Amino acid sequence: MGQSAKAQGAPSPMNYADFHGMTAAEARSHFRTGAYTGHTAGIAPGMLQGNIVILPAEQALDFSRYCQRNPQPCPLIGVSDTGSPMMHTLGDDIDIRSDVPAYRIYENGELKDEVSDITHLWRDDFVAFALGCSFSFEDALIADGIPLRHIDQNRTVGMYVTNIMTEPAGPFSGGTVVSMRPLQIKDAIRASAICARFPHAHGQPVHIGDPALIGIADIDAPDWGDKTEFRDGEVPVFWACGVTPQNAVRSAKPPICITHAPGSMLVSDVPAWATDSKRPNTNTTWETK
Repeated sequence: MGQSAKAQGAPSPMNYADFHGMTAAEARSHFRTGAYTGHTAGIAPGMLQGNIVILPAEQALDFSRYCQRNPQPCPLIGVSDTGSPMMHTLGDDIDIRSDVPAYRIYENGELKDEVSDITHLWRDDFVAFALGCSFSFEDALIADGIPLRHIDQNRTVGMYVTNIMTEPAGPFSGGTVVSMRPLQIKDAIRASAICARFPHAHGQPVHIGDPALIGIADIDAPDWGDKTEFRDGEVPVFWACGVTPQNAVRSAKPPICITHAPGSMLVSDVPAWATDSKRPNTNTTWETK
């Protein structure tokens, strides 16, 4: 894959374990240097994470409509000003060109490259979108005693294209992408109730059980991410996933589109509880500076 601007003379690589105890801002400072290009599940627990889609302004309105029509897989949590790489509503000094561990570059719907910095590609007509991510509700699941194997094993959650079709908007369309976590039945029921409180992080699961019913032929062959082992008594639990836009880009074929690499999210300074619909005092504001 391609070499980014920050990869030249980059510092020593960091491991996932190195991020234990870091704040979101501290973690982003290492992403910005290119020291880490892996997944962000479990990094800065309790903070809102986001999928990223960057498009020219010409396609931005249609994409915004696509998100509005498909709020479960595409819950908007932030939008930049045209031409500005700063995401002021999500944190202090977030530069979307460098503060995500890894990016994917699409041209005319085809994946062309994966890089750790997009400063050299930035344009004055770009608009950046941040969409809620299931990593934000994982902290609530763990706090309630529900184990998540991909975090325990330092792997990227498995993601699959399904036959659950999204509502089209302009050129954007296609099947919903889901992420999958194997859970015991009792935990799946609890997880559904917990996640329903987080509509800006995909909400409750879209399907529990037989993957064939949503068009997944082989649960051991995810379209993105890593295969996850199943243990006795576990069932697959599927949530709508913010990689759905990357699937829609295949059909829309914009001349250029930049996204996060699956599993490598923007880690914001916004607390995840701010999107918890059951938390008291939800009108309370928060500081990002």
